[in-house]
This record gives sequence, C-alpha cells and structure tokens, in this order.
Amino acid sequence: MPSFVRNILAVIAGILIGSVVNLGIIKVGPLVIPPPAGVDMADMEKFAENLTRLKPANFIAPWLAHALGTLAGAYIASKVAVSHRMKLALGTGAFFLLGGSVMAAMSGGPLWFSVLDLAGAYIPMGYFGGVLGGAKTTRPQ
Repeated sequence: MPSFVRNILAVIAGILIGSVVNLGIIKVGPLVIPPPAGVDMADMEKFAENLTRLKPANFIAPWLAHALGTLAGAYIASKVAVSHRMKLALGTGAFFLLGGSVMAAMSGGPLWFSVLDLAGAYIPMGYFGGVLGGAKTTRPQ
C-alpha cells in the first residue's frame, strides 16, 4: 500500500476513533453529573437556552469528550501513519478544532467554556496524541 494512502487512512481512522470516544463520553457525562432539573440537552430546539442553565460542573464531560476524543484520534493517526506522524496528529486535532469552533459559534454557551475548550482541548491534545503515538518532534538547533 502506498504510504500516502496509508497516511490518509490513518487520519480517517483517527477521526472515526476520536469521534467514538467523544460520543461515548458525551453520552455518559450526564449520567455522572446530571444537568439541572428541567434541562433536556437532547432538545435541539432549546439547546442554546439550556446551555445557559447549566452549572460549571456540567461542562466537565463535554470538555473531557473533546480533549480525550482528540487525544485518541491523534494517537491513532500517529500510530497508523507511515510518515509525517506529528503533522497528521495535529491535522486530526485541527479537524476536531474546526468542528468545535462551528459548534461553539452555532450554540453559544458561556464564553469561558468556549475559550477553554477551543484553546485547550484540540491542538494541545493533538500534539500529545502524536507524541504518545511515537511521532518524532524536532527541536530548533
């Protein structure tokens, strides 16, 4: 298999695995830290309104979902890739950052969470996933 094909498949696998991890945590989160009474996060018509009713603790699971989903995806991309492992891991992180940015713009939510989420859950975890996956980092001489 040509290396560029394997690298493309590595990113696709990373995105799929990262998405599964993300969704799993999003589904389990409300069971661990329930939302306030009367808040139904599955109601997409009232999603933005419901975000304003959540307590800070209710944002732990979404942040972990975004961070650990990106970490898992970048790790897989880095492990499966034949070359450019760190670039592909960071590319996977950038893909999830794009999704997180669109979601933040569409749904609103507290500014503090958007800043924390966009700055801390995607590119840093993409980098760490690449490192854990064995990507070599080069240091300036």
